[in-house]
Amino acid sequence: MINEHKERYVSAEKINMQEAKIVKVEKNNEEQPIAPLDLGQRLKDIRIQLGLTLEEASKRTGLARSTLSKIENEQISPTFQALQKLATGLDIDIPQIFEPPKTKGAAGRRDITLAEQGKPHPTATYEHELLATQLSNKKMVPFKSRIRARDFDAYAEWVRHDGEEFLLVLEGEVCFYSEFYEPVNLMVGDSVYYDASMGHVLISISKEDAQILWVTAK
Repeated sequence: MINEHKERYVSAEKINMQEAKIVKVEKNNEEQPIAPLDLGQRLKDIRIQLGLTLEEASKRTGLARSTLSKIENEQISPTFQALQKLATGLDIDIPQIFEPPKTKGAAGRRDITLAEQGKPHPTATYEHELLATQLSNKKMVPFKSRIRARDFDAYAEWVRHDGEEFLLVLEGEVCFYSEFYEPVNLMVGDSVYYDASMGHVLISISKEDAQILWVTAK
């Protein structure tokens, strides 16, 4: 009788251990929760990657600057019509807007841009040539710019955006204006590193339009 009771106890214990193992395996195989897409930040990242100010993005998309700002700051949700305007104006596909951000970049990435083979992006004041455009989710956004502006008044307002920025003069001479400092003239080989949230603008002061290398870091 005692032996029969022991056998039942051992059998029940084995069943409990097996159930515990099954629960543990199922728990370990649970899919990790997917982080929700921050649509406003995603749109802001796309705009910055394209080297656009809110004002420039507004002109390209037909959406008011204030509307774009509210969308980026998650104060309002964009309608489907607004998403269509954003996709058309920014020259992207709508699915790209909803592409979830990658937490880790692939190891060993590289992107070569041959001379004069960057993606052109002209504006009223700059003629940008976007570099390394095949890579997504970059921590830096490099581009060359030919400075068309010849006067401070060519800008309706200060240019400012998130992150830090570095510029190096490649050709000609420029005058670099910044919100909290006196204007400074920069020649070929001169460079400046600054907080991009501080208002800043650039004009050419040489006979020919100056060209610079710009690198924006998030």
